[in-house]
Amino acid sequence: MSVSLVKSDKMPSGDQWLAEAKADPGAEKIGMYLTHNGVVRKDAKAKVRAGADDTQPVTGMYFSYDEAGVEAAIEETYKMPGIYYIRVWLATGELALGDSIMQVFIGGDIRPHVIDGLQFLVGKIKNECVIEQEKY
Repeated sequence: MSVSLVKSDKMPSGDQWLAEAKADPGAEKIGMYLTHNGVVRKDAKAKVRAGADDTQPVTGMYFSYDEAGVEAAIEETYKMPGIYYIRVWLATGELALGDSIMQVFIGGDIRPHVIDGLQFLVGKIKNECVIEQEKY
């Protein structure tokens, strides 16, 4: 297990990540992979999370992240039962509607462990490691 934050200006291919994961020496322990791909949406966070009706449409976003925080979240996720493979990519800078914000790929032994691991890791990253500034 290693910290698996992928630094690139371009979002990696999900197919490539899956092929790499299946070729990994620890792949024999993995029975499931899940992917999360977050994108910039038109509805403001306040509207979809809190039900606010007085929001303007989002036209884009400024996005950044705390690298050390993301790496710590990945390390913490690896300590969860049955989690054996993680890759994370995060965008930076100005993003447009439909652009990918992040891609999180996780593999583990059984479905409940992988679902819990993905939910935990995405939640940690979104709640503790990123700065999202919506543009209107």
